[in-house]
Amino acid sequence: MGIAAGIAWEEPGWERVAPGVGRRRLPAWDCTAGLVAGDEGALLIDTGATVREGAGLRRDTGVLLGTDRRVTHVALTHPHFDHVLGTSAFAGVEVYGALGMGELFTRGADELRTDAVRHGVEPRAAAEAVDLLVRPRHEVPDEWGVDLGGGVRALLVNLGAAHSGHDLAVVVPGSPPVVFCGDLVEESGWPQTGRDSVPARWPAALDRLLELGGEDARYVPGHGSVVNAEFVRAQRERLARRFGVS
Repeated sequence: MGIAAGIAWEEPGWERVAPGVGRRRLPAWDCTAGLVAGDEGALLIDTGATVREGAGLRRDTGVLLGTDRRVTHVALTHPHFDHVLGTSAFAGVEVYGALGMGELFTRGADELRTDAVRHGVEPRAAAEAVDLLVRPRHEVPDEWGVDLGGGVRALLVNLGAAHSGHDLAVVVPGSPPVVFCGDLVEESGWPQTGRDSVPARWPAALDRLLELGGEDARYVPGHGSVVNAEFVRAQRERLARRFGVS
C-alpha cells in the first residue's frame, strides 16, 4: 500500500481533498496550506505567515507522513506574506515559485515585512521571517512537473500576473483532479486586489485554471472552502464585470 492510502488527514486537523491530497486552513488569515504525498516525496503548497506557522506545518506534516517521510518540495502560489513567510522552517527542501519571484523577494523584502505588520503580524516575528526568507531555487517559466513517486505527480503552472505579479497554480491529476489556486480564487471573501494585482488579466487566469482542472476537479482556494468549477466560473464572471474585461 502506498503512503497516500495510509494518511489519516483528520488527525492533525487536515482535510482530505482527494487520494494523497489534503489541505489545512491556517488560523488568523485563513490561509490554505496544501500537501500532496507520493511514495518518495511530498509537496507542500504555501507555508504560512510566520516562521512559527511554518514550523507548525512542518510538525503536522511529519505526523501525517510518518517518521521516515518528510516534505521534499515546496510550491509558493504567490509572493504575499501569509503564503510565504513560513518557508524557512523547511530547511533543505526544493522550493518553487513563478519566474521572477526570487528577485522580487530580494528587492521587495521591506515591503513584504511592512505588509505583514500592517495585517497583524507582530513586528519582531515579521522581521525574523523576512530575514530568513527562502528564495525559490526553481523558478517556473511556464510549466514544471514534479514526480513524487508511486505514480503521484504535480504540475506547477505559471499563470503570470493576475491576483499578484507572480501567480502559480498546482495541478494534481487524479480522480478527482485537484487544483490549488492560490488567491486567484477565494471562497471566504471577495478576492483581494493590491498594488501588484493586474485585474485585466485575472479572468484569463481563471479560464486557464478551468482548462487545467476541468469540470470534475476540486479547486482549492487560497482562503476558504474547497469549491467546484461552477464557483470558479461564477467568480470569473464577477471579476470580469467588476474590472470591465471580457
